[in-house]
Amino acid sequence: MTGQNVSPSLIREPAAAWKRKRVWGKMRRFGPLYLLFLPVLAYYGIFHYAPMTGVVIAFKQYNFMDGIFGSPWAGLDHFRRFVENGDFWIIFRNTLLLAFYRILIAFPAPILFAVLLNEMRFPKWKRFFQTVSYLPHFVSWVVVYALLYNFFSESGLVNTLLKSTVGHSVEFLSSADYYRTMFVGSAVWKEIGWNAIIFLAALTRVDPDLNEASAIDGASRWQRLWHVTLPGIRSVISIMFVLSLGGILSVSFEQTLVMINPQVAPVAEVIDYYIYRVGLLNTNNYSYATAVGLFRSVIALSLVLIANFVSKKIDEEGAIW
Repeated sequence: MTGQNVSPSLIREPAAAWKRKRVWGKMRRFGPLYLLFLPVLAYYGIFHYAPMTGVVIAFKQYNFMDGIFGSPWAGLDHFRRFVENGDFWIIFRNTLLLAFYRILIAFPAPILFAVLLNEMRFPKWKRFFQTVSYLPHFVSWVVVYALLYNFFSESGLVNTLLKSTVGHSVEFLSSADYYRTMFVGSAVWKEIGWNAIIFLAALTRVDPDLNEASAIDGASRWQRLWHVTLPGIRSVISIMFVLSLGGILSVSFEQTLVMINPQVAPVAEVIDYYIYRVGLLNTNNYSYATAVGLFRSVIALSLVLIANFVSKKIDEEGAIW
């Protein structure tokens, strides 16, 4: 073979075979972990990715008898109908306002709660408050609204006390002026403990030697919190913020469903409830409801991409990808 040209394929073949052997070796080594992951993969494939083929009905005039692919095309008619609808700006404004209030109040609340728990010096009380705080996460919104009704309805505990002290009651649950406060407040109460878990885990990464050194240098507890603790979990806060923007237009449908009533509907109806109302509750217009849902998802994806780009420019570790 000396002096003759050797085919590049003869050189590449051993390298390719070695790579395949290495990949299969890793798969055999981590085989049990792949088996554990299979149910998760099947769940997302069956219930999240496979149904995405139905998005095509947003561009069709869906007819149940003709099926998804046999129905006639409608193009962008449903999207134009939604944007030109008189309810569009009302629903879009309600969604953005409730999402903004939830991010403004409900997003920093678990961070503050996690920091307060982390500062506690009594482990037993710390575990007690943490357990009590995340238990409401496992309670359905129907039960949460029942509690709200018992406390804030016309005959509830709060109004009973108000009548006995100031002589009149307040319509907390049937007034548009108080709906957003009740909506955001109940969401914070229900999820603050559960959302604080990830921040508590992130706080364990903060080097305690830094806190001790800053304390020796004379830094107050507030200064240590601001300059040591929060910067230590900055990347986690940034990632969670980007993820929260992904659901900014998906204001809790279950919460809206149990709290909405005719008196608060002008400020309570959001995109998710509108999809339910026009798609199933009233007109059974599946194509139009799917178009509205796709419109919401595209805007939410755009917000996530923008937020991730900005986070990556600010902090390389604060971006998702």
